Amino acid sequence: MNQPPETFIRVEEERLLAFSTACFEKVGLTPEHAALISRFLVNSDLRGVRSHGTRAMNGYTRAFAEGKLNPQPTIRQVNETPTSVTLDGDGTLGYLPMVQATEAAIAKAKQVGIGMGLVRSIGHYGSGGHYARMCMDEGCIGFSVQGYRDQGRFGNDGGGPNPDAHLGYFGNPPICFAVPGQDGPPVILDAATCILADNQRGPEYEALFSMIPAAFFKSIGYGAVASLMGGGLTGFTLSDEIRNRWSNARNGGMVLAIHIGSVVPEQVFRTEVDRMTRDIGETYTPMPGHDRALLPGAIEEEILAQHRSQGIRYGEMEQNNAREASQRLGVPLPWA
Repeated sequence: MNQPPETFIRVEEERLLAFSTACFEKVGLTPEHAALISRFLVNSDLRGVRSHGTRAMNGYTRAFAEGKLNPQPTIRQVNETPTSVTLDGDGTLGYLPMVQATEAAIAKAKQVGIGMGLVRSIGHYGSGGHYARMCMDEGCIGFSVQGYRDQGRFGNDGGGPNPDAHLGYFGNPPICFAVPGQDGPPVILDAATCILADNQRGPEYEALFSMIPAAFFKSIGYGAVASLMGGGLTGFTLSDEIRNRWSNARNGGMVLAIHIGSVVPEQVFRTEVDRMTRDIGETYTPMPGHDRALLPGAIEEEILAQHRSQGIRYGEMEQNNAREASQRLGVPLPWA
């Protein structure tokens, strides 16, 4: 899904950002709210994470327009401890409430070493990397997951279809760990928990269940734990009131910030991160189809630099979603 597009046009970052922001404003979001979501979507495009980029804007704006999400939420704090803050997102998309929860988690981590932000009653929050990277930028290790109501009950577990409810396909919530380096690239595992991609369904993949069962049992466990930590832990089952009003607000989200300097000198830790990434690159044979041995996060940083200098490679799927949003909302496309 996140392979570079075979055919594409180049779109400038700022033009794409302005286009997305204008589209969100058309469906009732404040300029600030619209700009925040758009910034994160464009960031995903910049990193080559096409699944969570601006192509999602078309569906998001449709959900706001159809009354499935709240464009004008009143986000409120419902609980606080010395190490945690819990917010209610009032039925809006998950980005803005999660940013507020992440900022609170970082502040607590700087005070006491660790901080957790929880949000309930929200829609999709995008890539967990948005919030884990915020932690990393403030001298913390970041961890984030999202869960949704009734996961495991239906034939789609958040990824691709699962009509026969095969346990091997179970669970696909976002999960991210972000670990900062010093001079080298950060280590950022920004993924979904299912070992298979959403489009990998059918007998040829089900044959793998018995061939490499350990891989699938790990995948099942990661999905269950991430879903419960990013869902049930937020308290989103306490009330159905907001979900009954805003049907897409069936999610929760969690972010954990660990302040590095509270437990070890920050430079000591960052230097060790650099050492590991460097030694792996010099020691290990690359994975098939790759010419370098890299840890997760390094390629995204390289793609970001390339896209910022040359323009974002915008594939046919992205273009089609942009055209639909443009026609529906009356916002000019961000390319000539």
